[in-house]
Amino acid sequence: MDVDTRLLRYFVAVAEEGSLTRAAERLFVSQPALTKQIRQLEAGLGVDLFTRSRTGMALTEPGRALMERVPALLAGWEAARREARTAASRAARVLRVGFLASAANEATQPIVAEFARRRPGWRAEMRQAAWSNPSAGLADADVDVALVRLPFPGQEALRVLPLFSEARCVALAATHPLAARGTIAFRELWDEPFVAAPPATGRWRDHWLAADERDGHPVRVGAVTEQPDDWLSAIANGYGIALAPESAARFYSRPGVVYRPVTGVSPSRVAVAWAPADDDNPVVQDFVRCCRETRVVT
Repeated sequence: MDVDTRLLRYFVAVAEEGSLTRAAERLFVSQPALTKQIRQLEAGLGVDLFTRSRTGMALTEPGRALMERVPALLAGWEAARREARTAASRAARVLRVGFLASAANEATQPIVAEFARRRPGWRAEMRQAAWSNPSAGLADADVDVALVRLPFPGQEALRVLPLFSEARCVALAATHPLAARGTIAFRELWDEPFVAAPPATGRWRDHWLAADERDGHPVRVGAVTEQPDDWLSAIANGYGIALAPESAARFYSRPGVVYRPVTGVSPSRVAVAWAPADDDNPVVQDFVRCCRETRVVT
């Protein structure tokens, strides 16, 4: 059978964690979905890869044999895919730059301009990613480098250079009772419904819900969105409020939505990220240098 590499990645996660629950958390998928994928892999191979018990998931003899080969196979495939895409970009003299929302705010254009100056004939192709993809395509090798917001799932496997930080504010419907306030304490918002990113984004979603800054107070989710336009619509329609970087008031103004300073939450951090395999890629490193030299620390 032809096996989807995604199934093999799921297999490795379950094997390493020894638990469907922990593996699902690591992969940012639901446990039922992960169970279905593992059974699909077993059915396709015609073998049982795990023995299930109350204590977790243990590899069978066929499972151990597969586990001996799969990590190297996945690493080889990822390297081959990245090399093929990098070769295509070099041939076209295009650097694929992933980004989320407002990227590096007002620093974005100077970064791109400086890259063009350093690399005549090259073009930085900006590719916006949905909030369901907080690595902005870098984790899947869809881009060569990315402007991201920290933290995001899987960042430990990448090179990450923080560029600057900015305070977070709160976005509310203009009709919200707190919209007339000058500054709002985050504690006053704990019982409000929030507009959230998809659950699969893990740490990214938690950061924008300030889940770790509520003294254990549970989060209420009023709506889930993946794109800025949908996010603004949900807020304007009163489905929830949301934390946002202060720059959102400049880049995402909309009738019916107001932004107010909020106290009691940590700032947002913008970073440039790239794959370790590109540590010696001169084009990627030129872009990183452009980011470093134009970064603004607040």
